[in-house]
Amino acid sequence: MSGLGKYVWAALIAAVLAHVAFVHFAPRVMMSIAIDRLGDGRTNFWRFGERVTPASRTIVRPSPDFAYSACPYDLGQGPVLIQVAPWDAYWSLSLYADNSDNFFTLNDREARFGGEVTLVRAGEAHPEGASMVIESPSQRGIALV
Repeated sequence: MSGLGKYVWAALIAAVLAHVAFVHFAPRVMMSIAIDRLGDGRTNFWRFGERVTPASRTIVRPSPDFAYSACPYDLGQGPVLIQVAPWDAYWSLSLYADNSDNFFTLNDREARFGGEVTLVRAGEAHPEGASMVIESPSQRGIALV
């Protein structure tokens, strides 16, 4: 193998490793920033948003047709109960893991009279008496209504 060939292989290997690292870490870093911005350093509480304007956005490219409420969650202290009150128009609850994956969605068509979800860390015990238990693939994430 020529001297140039070694450099080409080294560059290719470095590029593949950089790509894999970026694909793995970029979503987690962006979600960590979003969790901190939405929660203002706090977790497990709802932040009720006003109508979206270009100046008020905390989430990249939100729809101006919706009123968003967000709850950055942390399951480090145990399960989190999320209740969505009935609404006479469209609503949805979406849960996002710390890598930005949407792992659960519930809307007014599935739960016409509102919904109650108990969020637990994947693999942990489900609380007794909980009507709907959803396992989060990560300890931290965002609930969005």
